[in-house]
Amino acid sequence: GFAGVVSRWGVTRLPRKTHRGLRKVACIGSWHPARVSTTVARAGQQGYHHRTEINKRILRLGKKGDPLSGSTEADLTEKGITPVGGFPHYGQVNEDFLIIKGGVAGSRKRPVTLRKSIVPTTKRSQMEPLNMKFIDTSSKYGHGRFQTLEEKRKFLGPMASKTYGE
Repeated sequence: GFAGVVSRWGVTRLPRKTHRGLRKVACIGSWHPARVSTTVARAGQQGYHHRTEINKRILRLGKKGDPLSGSTEADLTEKGITPVGGFPHYGQVNEDFLIIKGGVAGSRKRPVTLRKSIVPTTKRSQMEPLNMKFIDTSSKYGHGRFQTLEEKRKFLGPMASKTYGE
């Protein structure tokens, strides 16, 4: 949304007795040049900005409900793509998904637009075939030791909280 200069740029507030507001920039520039410089902090849009990145590689396309979406040719463990306990600030993956190499700008659950690049690819590393050997599905909370819940239950044995009810 729309934000002022104090929250948007971290500008220091003016003194308490300032006329016509104190969450402002005191001076937005000199008389000449007779325009406001682009480096002066101004109020405006904060968040939900449009970003463009190039040279992203799609590692995998996945369908929802596929029980083998986390398996590869080198790792034949039957597991889904969702880590144990879900992704932090996201949860379970319930829809079709993409695995992209590298980071993606924006917050979680932010819509992302993908398109074919206008600029031709010249890097040799971009031309090489992709072979993903392992997808880590251990817990992203704490120290993840187990790739699946079944593996965790098998290692820990019957839990005390589960046996009291019987």
